[in-house]
Amino acid sequence: MQREGGPIKEVTVGDVVFFAAGERHWHGASPENAMSHIAVQESIDGSPVTWMEKVSDEEYNG
Repeated sequence: MQREGGPIKEVTVGDVVFFAAGERHWHGASPENAMSHIAVQESIDGSPVTWMEKVSDEEYNG
């Protein structure tokens, strides 16, 4: 996973990751490993999430 402007961090089995409301971030599987994504979120101004643009492999792999 990576927060905008931050370093890439590896997430392993059992890790819990927290992102603040409005914090731009991305996450996904690696070429070698699958990923499951379970999110718990609140609704802000009637919207639970704002999806941003898709991140390319080049951007994700930094």
